[in-house]
Amino acid sequence: NNYVVGIGSGSTVVYAVEHLARRVKEHGWKISCVPTSFQAKELIRKHGLVMTDLEENPELNVAIDGADEIDAKLTLIKGGGGCLTQEKIIASCAKEFVVVADYRKDSSTLGENWKKGIPVEVIPMSYLPVQRKIEKLLGHKAELRQAAKKCGPVVTDNGNFILDCKFTSQKDWSAVNTALKMIPGVVETGLFVGMAHKAYYGLNDGSVNEKKAA
Repeated sequence: NNYVVGIGSGSTVVYAVEHLARRVKEHGWKISCVPTSFQAKELIRKHGLVMTDLEENPELNVAIDGADEIDAKLTLIKGGGGCLTQEKIIASCAKEFVVVADYRKDSSTLGENWKKGIPVEVIPMSYLPVQRKIEKLLGHKAELRQAAKKCGPVVTDNGNFILDCKFTSQKDWSAVNTALKMIPGVVETGLFVGMAHKAYYGLNDGSVNEKKAA
């Protein structure tokens, strides 16, 4: 009750918000929600929850979001939906960051199940030099993400492009995240290192498995 909650994106977050909305209605809780994306805004509106923003509430009690992949240390790859910058900002403002995902996102190491690489949001004018620098850093191809229903690249809510950066070997992800962010033109990366406190995985039989950060 009286919580400010960050609401992320993805199919599993839909179920989490449905459950939250039921609890709010049943118990008369006062909850304010900060969205990370257009999808999250629509979800909050659909369930009649109170919407706010970081200007009104710069500190959140908890943030709930999905992930593309989660390793044994709760390091995440996020950004498959293109909202990685807003998602990381919201997660960084929360006292507790909780990830909800289905069991297929649970991996022992990054890249085990997610094969599309690390999303990196970049300023449009810089994408080509940034692409070359990332390929040199990671030793593999960084691909400009193309839109599915229009000609040309995906454009984020911030007006930027996304590079999907492939890798094969396991790395020091904190060091990789720092190195990527030091490249001029990089806005943010889809590596969430040391940010998640808990992960909840939905299993085939309908049960939920909880994993806490070490």
